[in-house]
Amino acid sequence: MITFFDKHICNYLDNESGYDESDVKLIKEKYKTEITDDLSKGHITTNIGLVAGSILEENPRNLAENIKSYLISLSEVDKIEVAGPGFLNIFLERSYFANVIDDSLELGQDFGSSLNGDGKKIQIEFVSANPTGPLHVGHGRGAAFGDAIGKILQASGYLVSKEYYINDAGRQIDILTVSVMLRLYECFNDKEFPNSGYKGKYIIDIAKELKSEKKLSNEEIKRITTDLPNDPEEEIDFLIKEFKTKDSVLWSKTKQKSLKVVLKSIKEDLKDFKVEFDEWYFESSLGSLEEEDSKISSAIHELQDKELAYKKNGALWLKTNHVGDDKDRVLVREDGRATYFASDVAYHKHKIDRGFDKLINVWGSDHHGYIKRIEASLEGLGFSKEKLFVQLVQFANLFQGGKRLKMSTRSGSFYTLKDLIKEIGVDAARFYYLSKQADQHLDFDIDLAKSENKENLIFYIQYAHARISSIQGKYNSKNESLPKTHLSIVEGSYLACDQLIHESSKFPGVVQRAADTLQPHLIVFYLRDLAQLLHSFYNDHPILKESKENQASIIRSLSLVQLVISNGLNLLGIKALDKM
Repeated sequence: MITFFDKHICNYLDNESGYDESDVKLIKEKYKTEITDDLSKGHITTNIGLVAGSILEENPRNLAENIKSYLISLSEVDKIEVAGPGFLNIFLERSYFANVIDDSLELGQDFGSSLNGDGKKIQIEFVSANPTGPLHVGHGRGAAFGDAIGKILQASGYLVSKEYYINDAGRQIDILTVSVMLRLYECFNDKEFPNSGYKGKYIIDIAKELKSEKKLSNEEIKRITTDLPNDPEEEIDFLIKEFKTKDSVLWSKTKQKSLKVVLKSIKEDLKDFKVEFDEWYFESSLGSLEEEDSKISSAIHELQDKELAYKKNGALWLKTNHVGDDKDRVLVREDGRATYFASDVAYHKHKIDRGFDKLINVWGSDHHGYIKRIEASLEGLGFSKEKLFVQLVQFANLFQGGKRLKMSTRSGSFYTLKDLIKEIGVDAARFYYLSKQADQHLDFDIDLAKSENKENLIFYIQYAHARISSIQGKYNSKNESLPKTHLSIVEGSYLACDQLIHESSKFPGVVQRAADTLQPHLIVFYLRDLAQLLHSFYNDHPILKESKENQASIIRSLSLVQLVISNGLNLLGIKALDKM
């Protein structure tokens, strides 16, 4: 419907209005056509008069009246009202309004989809948790968000690639490795184990698989672990250096084994969470500074050639202060080692080199200060910073029995994503992660997510879908098949379903707004309102006691609502239920 009226409005602007071409272009960019909030205001509303009046500096209501005179001749229009400062509220002819049911049901799973993205290539990088342990519930929110955004953008006509960046070349991997080796040689009991090491049971399990590889003597181990520095970070760095030096072969084997085991666990958890990636990108594939033709060397050389990187106190710095960062940032340390930032610069350059039109990074809120640095590096490399969009995701606080649950990977005592899936199921977990704007704090109540009442939104929405399936089943038990027509709605003799049809017709617009703003919670809110409307209708109308003609119209309308709920949940990565 929106496309139909936009086409005629644009035809008026181009061929009937007499406006200057530049004004027409500006009006087209700024005006909007939408489904009305309420049927009392018609079915379609547009602010075309208001926008045109502002640009042309003329009376907006007079301009709206002119456009009304043009649109009223359309057979699809019943009447048009000029409202407020230049709005047009369009009331549809009855049969055209009723066609929403036929058109939507015919589209089926494609209802709500569009080609608005025009095939543009978008890369979404999300989760990208350090491969140092199982995913915890804090990671789940970013996983649900990134995956949902991918589905919504694909449904909106974009070519989407989902990527996980594996930090396999940094200090955290060294800490993982030394943690396993400390368990392998049984250096400390649980109480004495280094505070900066990883302490989960998975560390012990990995160590057991390497038991036959032990080579260092008890005396050597005792010497390494005696008189350690008091500072926790200095302590772990000392242990890393010692084990790496004393047995480089075992260190390499332990590192590879640990990374393989943890990464396998992460991939399995994400698959169980219904999150799949197109690319698993290893940081190590960027190469090293010692390799002249490596990706990281190429990126840094390019910044130096453009005089955006400079040397100071033996280190190499990138100029980021001039673009809003609080200071310039180190790319290469005094000892010649590249920083994490240098790897990120090279990684983002390679993203754009792969031909993506837009990059979306889903980061934890603690990365807020990092955005300006990456933008500065992109601009320094000759790219527009507009190519990059960073969505910050607040970590979720998980509550059970009124108590907040731990999420620290290093402590070894935390609630994993696997635990959450086992406790409440994949769909409930995904739904509640997506139930609030990503950059707002989320308190996730497990007890609420398991409850079976209207306070539990996922239950409430799923129940609406299942309730319709039940009604369809009862109808089918007395008829050969579901109805194909809805004459009483077309003829206007039965109006009780109008609000259900009208609300369902908003779905494509909701999907588009979710794609434009990268806010999947808009679909959650919409499905909540649609479910509420369905349950109210069910409670107020004895459906199977209506006349045969009215029953057919009601079932057709409910089938439309059911389709919208199913398609909406599918965009969130959730399967609609036929039975509860």
